[in-house]
Order: sequence, then structure tokens, then C-alpha cells
Amino acid sequence: MTIVAATSLNLVSLGSEKTEPGRRTRDELEALARDAAAALEGAPAERIAKWATDTFGARFCVTSSMADAVVAHLFSRVSPGVDVVFLDTGLHFPETLKVRDTVAATMDVNVRSIRPRLTVGQQDGEFGPRLFARNPDECCFLRKVEPLERALTEYDAWATGLRRDESPTRANTPVVAFDAKKGKVKVNPIAAWSQADVDRYISRWNVPVNELFKKGYGSIGCWPCTRRTKAGEDPRAGRWAMFEKTECGLHV
Repeated sequence: MTIVAATSLNLVSLGSEKTEPGRRTRDELEALARDAAAALEGAPAERIAKWATDTFGARFCVTSSMADAVVAHLFSRVSPGVDVVFLDTGLHFPETLKVRDTVAATMDVNVRSIRPRLTVGQQDGEFGPRLFARNPDECCFLRKVEPLERALTEYDAWATGLRRDESPTRANTPVVAFDAKKGKVKVNPIAAWSQADVDRYISRWNVPVNELFKKGYGSIGCWPCTRRTKAGEDPRAGRWAMFEKTECGLHV
């Protein structure tokens, strides 16, 4: 992976004037994200992670789909005890829940499993069975987007595992951005990593990885909307394969 030193700008001090203890205004957060994006581009993932936790403290969390635990592990090294938010949709593969449980048991992080307001059965009763097969956008909203928005009310910033090499729609992912829709700072510490970088990190630190990758899955989401990928396909080709849909809505 390419490592380039970040500028000497004191990023932690940016936006230090708060409206109340631990809180920043929307304008302050936007300016903070803009300056950090420029200063941290090319910096090691560990430095980006440390900037995030030093800057936001308890008002920062990591989100993880538990396809692997790379980002959760990265932050556990930099900021032990950090909150790791997992969206427990009720439709995950058992292998995904196994990664979550392993992370909770073996890493110095606080795993928070956030559930939708409706169980799968309640959703079937209100919207009809198999909503994922009829209107996957609505299903994703109910089971992922709304729960994340609810969870993030406690935070000013959060981290993801987005990478530029995952798909064309993610090719321009910045290491730090301001999410105007959520009004929060979004940190992507491994945005510039390749799959080879991820694999090296996993090997070095023995990071938990979803066993479904060994069974032909290139990207892992909820079981009804995820299939194995074929040779030569984009890793995310197995997500919502029957629809003109490439994202669940968490990152748009």
C-alpha cells in the first residue's frame, strides 16, 4: 500500500469551538471534513483512524457489515473500546453473525447490534411477504438505512470500510467526507487500499473473515439478496442481481 505523509496541520484543533460540550455545528463539521480530506489524503490508515478518534472522542463510531473485521480491528488498535455499530437486519447469513460474535469476544471494542423497528415477521405483516423481492429499496431502507440513521444520532462522525477499488461507484471515495444528508463526518480510512492490502492486513493480524468468501461470494449482504459471483464478475455483482441496484442506500 502507498504511504504518504500527511501535512503537519493540527487537524484535531479544527472546529474546536462547540455549541455545547462534545458537540459541533453542521458548518463546523463540514469545514472540518473538508480540511481533513485534503490533509489526510495519502496518510496511513492508522493515522486517519487516530485523527478521527482524537477529534470526535465518544461522538465517533465505526460501522461494520462483518464481511470482515479489518476496520474494527484497525480502530481497536488505535482507540481501544471504540463503539462498533452492526446493523442486525434479521436477514444475515449465520456466517456473518459469527464474525460479529467473534469480534465482540476477541477485540477491545464495544459492539452495538442495531435492529430495525420491525422484526422480519412484523414487516411481512405490514408490507407483505418477501418485500426484498418486490421492492428491495424499501426493504433496505427499513432494515438498514433507518436503523443506521437512528444509531448515528449519538455521533458526529463514523467510519466505514469503503474502498475505491470495490466498484466504479466507489472509485472517488475520499478518506474523509461530509455527508450532507446525515449532517455528519464520514471517515473511510482504507479508501485507498487494494484487495491485496486488505489480505495482507488480515494475514498479519489474523483478522476474522466471513467464511462465505471461501464459498464463492464476492460481497456479502442479507441472504435473500446475495448470490455467489461468477468468474470474472465484479465482486458486488452478486448483490441484488435481479435488480438495477448497486447500493443498499447507506452510502448514497
